[in-house]
Amino acid sequence: MDDTTVEHGRLQRADDGVEAWRAWGPYVSERAWGTVREDYSEHGEAWDHFPHDHARSRAYRWNEDGMAGVCDERQTWCLALALWNGVDPILKERMFGLTGPQGNHGEDVKECWWYLDATPTHSWATWRYHYPQREFPYAALVHHGRGPDEPEYELVDTGVFAQDRYWAVTVDHAKAGPTDLCMRITVENRGPESASLHVLPTLWFRNTWVWGLPGQDAVPTITAEGAGTLIAEHASAGRLVLTGDPGSIPLLCNNETNTRRLWNSPGRSAWPKDGINDHVVAGSPTVNPGGTGTKGALWYRLDVPAGGTATVRVRLTAGEQAGEFEEVIAARRAEADAYYAALTPAGASADEALVLRQALAGMLWGEQFFHYEVARWLDGDPAGPPPPQRRREGRNAGWRHLNNADVISMPDPWEYPWYAAWDLAFHCVPLAHVDARFAKDQLLLLREWYAHPGGQLPAYEWAFGDVNPPVHAWAALRVFACDGSRDVEFPARVFHKLLINFTWWVNRKVARGDNVFEGGFLGLDNIGPIDRSAALPIAGVLEQSDGTAWMAMYCLNLLEMALVLAEHDPAYEDVATKFLEHFALIATAAQDKGLWDSADGFFYDVLSAADGRRVPMRVRSLVGLLPLCATTTLGKATLDRLPRFAERFRWFVEHVPAARMVVGQTHVRDGAEGRLLSMVGPDQLQRILEPMLDEREFLSPHGLRSVSRRHRDAPFVLDLPELHASVDYEPAESTTGLFSGNSNWRGPVWFPVNFLLVEAVRRFARFHGDDLVVEHPTGSGVKQALAMVADDLDARLVSIFTEDAAGRRPVFGSFELFQTDPAWHDMLWFHEYFHGDTGAGLGASHQTGWTGLVAECLLHRGDPLDG
Repeated sequence: MDDTTVEHGRLQRADDGVEAWRAWGPYVSERAWGTVREDYSEHGEAWDHFPHDHARSRAYRWNEDGMAGVCDERQTWCLALALWNGVDPILKERMFGLTGPQGNHGEDVKECWWYLDATPTHSWATWRYHYPQREFPYAALVHHGRGPDEPEYELVDTGVFAQDRYWAVTVDHAKAGPTDLCMRITVENRGPESASLHVLPTLWFRNTWVWGLPGQDAVPTITAEGAGTLIAEHASAGRLVLTGDPGSIPLLCNNETNTRRLWNSPGRSAWPKDGINDHVVAGSPTVNPGGTGTKGALWYRLDVPAGGTATVRVRLTAGEQAGEFEEVIAARRAEADAYYAALTPAGASADEALVLRQALAGMLWGEQFFHYEVARWLDGDPAGPPPPQRRREGRNAGWRHLNNADVISMPDPWEYPWYAAWDLAFHCVPLAHVDARFAKDQLLLLREWYAHPGGQLPAYEWAFGDVNPPVHAWAALRVFACDGSRDVEFPARVFHKLLINFTWWVNRKVARGDNVFEGGFLGLDNIGPIDRSAALPIAGVLEQSDGTAWMAMYCLNLLEMALVLAEHDPAYEDVATKFLEHFALIATAAQDKGLWDSADGFFYDVLSAADGRRVPMRVRSLVGLLPLCATTTLGKATLDRLPRFAERFRWFVEHVPAARMVVGQTHVRDGAEGRLLSMVGPDQLQRILEPMLDEREFLSPHGLRSVSRRHRDAPFVLDLPELHASVDYEPAESTTGLFSGNSNWRGPVWFPVNFLLVEAVRRFARFHGDDLVVEHPTGSGVKQALAMVADDLDARLVSIFTEDAAGRRPVFGSFELFQTDPAWHDMLWFHEYFHGDTGAGLGASHQTGWTGLVAECLLHRGDPLDG
């Protein structure tokens, strides 16, 4: 890959600390209302405590939201877009969606916007929004009337875009320098008649002065200077100047709560946060006639003929402007084109290049400022009322040490505007190709001020104490490899923190000390017949095939990391031996304790009751495929370089017969002997691959299903005196109420586990080469080597987004507007998961986080081993 483009040079200067190109970026979430951080209720009712209706009137405590927003790294200030079509009851300042209780499948955003482009230094970024010209159907979306057996009611279902009556709003960000931002807002009237649109680029300060903290009570100011300029002054951020095209009216109010509207009580300001909204929409005298405040907008009214275009240009600087506006725009766009041309593999089609670029753009737009100091959140700010005592003993009470104030890669800027531990590990892999420094920093969950003193990693803000799969060692290895395997200091820094976390797992998630692990739902939510994160219906433990596989994989990841470090420090050879032996203990325990069902040829969870009953959960699911991921290879060259480890390895294989099946497999390829360390034996491998590659079971046209399709006609039924439950095949949205009905691992295709399984197949391919062939698809009569199988699985995942022979994109499903209208067809959403039969996108619509792994599929297609 060519790494000599202008953007590469800019990124290097940022890494070297010469120029702070990351200081400003798209770090403003699409939603801050309804989040845990803003919830000060007694019972943890986040969606109800701070609803969408409050958002325009109520100052946030911990973060901000906005459309196409940018801010500094500490979110001292924000610049974002507001719009009004002349008929809506409120300004469009943020994305609207249904809360968890309102949606028939949980929370769900009801807007149409896309992240079309971005560079890693945020020198260039493009955002698109389709805003209806008719009144936005807020009430119709809330009162959708659909139940759990029906699809979600989407904005396009309402007919609001009929006859092309909408505005296509494109926002381009181009930085002339680290603190010199050109923001171009282009609006296209896609309707059949002339129409008017109000455009309000808005600058405001995050309200930190009401916290009552020493030294932070100085109130900043924004002042209108003439018709098209706002001057902002802040004690720590300094002076900012926002200038705009002629024709605007400056509007100023304060980022303070409108307590009169919300609670009919006096407030701190006569011109509170919603003053600009009320003035534009209703003509109310709610903006400061003196032209000062802490929130300011430049108000443009654009009259645009049918099919016409209008543009608003604004520029935010913290110093002198460098370069003419349009020249900066043109230069940054050209540099972005050159950057992605250098990144895109030579064999990629134009359509694949589009997918790659938008996937990475979404990930870069998904970098968000996250502020959450748990102790202060529990106890309350000095200037505010004390929270209810019960709250201090509720959500996250055991995580008082945790103080978050970083730019972090989020799963989805609206539905999941907070980090999630195992999601974040997957984000790091494609991000490492465009910003290795940022990807390494994202493993900050391992740092001492994030990890619990006991060693657990925080899961997500709804419940930091939940347990996510331990994939961070895997992620660290992948990031290290993506960055050229040169920065040995990186694995050395994370290794010791991973040791602490590994010890937490061993101490807390092996109830009987027998190396068979529990762990709870482990990110797979409702994949089984019972809620695996809740108390069991009978006395006993649930011995988990996935929990045991995750820990076996964790051992191998730490073994690999120790071997890397041992080449620079022989002391790591000893700890490499420790993880070799611990892996063997876990892998053999999975066999000895009956997680492997020899009759079915599959791994299952087992309900082990205190009274001696052992009940296998015979669900064909990813739970039983994950043991494939606990696999790695050792080559002769590695053993030759590390003689002490090699000696111990040979002794162990010779003197511990029970371990030979999992660490003793050898195979000669190209004249060199390799060794396979795997939780899955050679016979088990072929038996597992048979259903995995069967189109009647796991193999879909677009990846591997999370639950076998066989359960459509043959549901698994758990029938115990204490509990009756079942699992069938659900290829789309969940119909079960587990986890509030907003997750479904009972059939759809999920990118992260697919990615791990494809990687596992590649590892087996590296060991066996062309000497092992399997039928693929099962029943087809076609025999293929494992490398070809892995390539095909990768291609199926990529095909979710690319055009098929009929020019349709599976991700769009049955939405004809997206399939057939050129104005919509090439703008992609990267969903949370995908229909198990059709590939249609489901769940969160902007989860470029782990679904951004499609970029990794394209960047390393056909590699013998990724990582």
